[in-house]
Amino acid sequence: MADPPACCAACATCLLCPYSCRWITAKKEKRKGLRTTKCDCSWFLFLFCVFLFTLVWLYIAIIILNDLHNFNEFIFKQRKLWLDWSKVLLIATAVLITYSSVLLVLALCLQLCGQPLKLHWLHKILLILTALVVAAAFTGLGIKWAEEWRSARISLQATGPFLHIGVVGGMTLLAWPLASFVYRTHNTGLKVFLLLVYCTVMIALYLAPLAITSPCLMEENQLPPKPALVGHRGAPMLAPENTLMSLHKAVDCDVQVFETDVMVSADGVPFLMHDEELTRTTNVKAVFPERAALNSTAFNWTDLQQLDAGSWFLERRPFPTVQSLSAGDRHQATEQRIPSLGQALEAAKQSNISIMFDLRPENHSDYQSFVNATLAVILQSGIPLQQVLWLPDGFREQVKQQAPGVKQVYGRKRLQDEKEPLLHVNLPYQDMSSEEIRQYRQDNISVNLYVVNQPWLFSVLWCSGVSSVTTNACQVLKEMKQPIWLLPSSTYLMIWIVVDCVSFLTILWAFLLLKKCSHRRLPAESETDVLLTKINSLMQE
Repeated sequence: MADPPACCAACATCLLCPYSCRWITAKKEKRKGLRTTKCDCSWFLFLFCVFLFTLVWLYIAIIILNDLHNFNEFIFKQRKLWLDWSKVLLIATAVLITYSSVLLVLALCLQLCGQPLKLHWLHKILLILTALVVAAAFTGLGIKWAEEWRSARISLQATGPFLHIGVVGGMTLLAWPLASFVYRTHNTGLKVFLLLVYCTVMIALYLAPLAITSPCLMEENQLPPKPALVGHRGAPMLAPENTLMSLHKAVDCDVQVFETDVMVSADGVPFLMHDEELTRTTNVKAVFPERAALNSTAFNWTDLQQLDAGSWFLERRPFPTVQSLSAGDRHQATEQRIPSLGQALEAAKQSNISIMFDLRPENHSDYQSFVNATLAVILQSGIPLQQVLWLPDGFREQVKQQAPGVKQVYGRKRLQDEKEPLLHVNLPYQDMSSEEIRQYRQDNISVNLYVVNQPWLFSVLWCSGVSSVTTNACQVLKEMKQPIWLLPSSTYLMIWIVVDCVSFLTILWAFLLLKKCSHRRLPAESETDVLLTKINSLMQE
């Protein structure tokens, strides 16, 4: 590689020291005759790959924040340890991406200044560890949480157009160090290889919008109505889940349906509870320490009424929003008790909202008696039956006969040989594509998807035409008056053409400018080489 171009010695030293951990000036480094070797180039390529690898993980980490509360609950169920893993995930990812990006910026700046890319052995070890940590994270995600790959695919519908612009911009900036390297190296084969790879990548990026699809690429007058909100266990970011306080907070968020889970006590009283055990959302360990590990259905109603169902919410802070609660809300949370289904039905009737629930545990030996007890409470409550949405599949035909006015909601897609048409379906948001949502909407089938917390996901489903979404963040989605972005196809086409043209012209300018600069340096560099050769000959004599 040729000698370095003119560059501020102080700047070169500041770049060289943290990258190479060589605390000497750039001039001394130059006098030592150090050059960037093939091994150094290989480590730079590895650094670039680690940066891209970590950047992709950062994107995935942001996407899975929508579902991370489910992961928190899963870990608690397995280890009885509550921790907000979103903070751990974001902090660890931020450290990894910051480290790799700083090293990459240093390397690119050193290349532009003509300094040798002598990566220190400590950085090499840390880069290998970074790659291993991210690889382990991807592997664990694929094994234990594979549905998040479908979430990532859905996210591309929301971010695809903007990711394209960002990647084109990043690759365009990369033209400067690439041109600098090409004009300095004397290895023709390496030059040709790098230029071919770069040109191939840029052509693919310029044509990438042909494969980018998003339901939000539409005219504003084509936008479907805003999806209705279904409160997942009420408003769990504002109040303890599955409590009357949570139901009322959900009503304040304009939800149309209160979604909950029902279990039946040992003496036949249906009550609201999601977990099979009471340890996460009550103080059962303090009140009944010897029975804390028992199934919720093993407790009678009198025992259940002794439990505090709200203080855990303030102690564990399952969502960051808990910190912003008012003093009155905090006091109200500490007074919450486990509500019966009858109490919830009465509150729903007074608030004029529907209630949708699952009946747990479905594998219980007395499940039919659970269905009978639940139906009896519904019929005695006086709530209009059309406000009750029935989710359980067990003994559904019996429910249809005894309470024909109850809306039947199915947790599956329709079949080709369906005996009677499905009118309401309730599915994970990963299980339905935008095309399927549109088709169900055309066929007058109400589609509710869960659990949708992030505005970007809500925007994609809104543009797709979903009927309603189940959410933890009703207070956030309530404020959305339109999707995060909405672009007519013609506008996106114009943006695509402008971005590609600006990128192409910038790359062309970078190569032409650096070529001109390299020609100016050649005479001076030749004279320097001759002088150094003479000095070396005199010293040998």
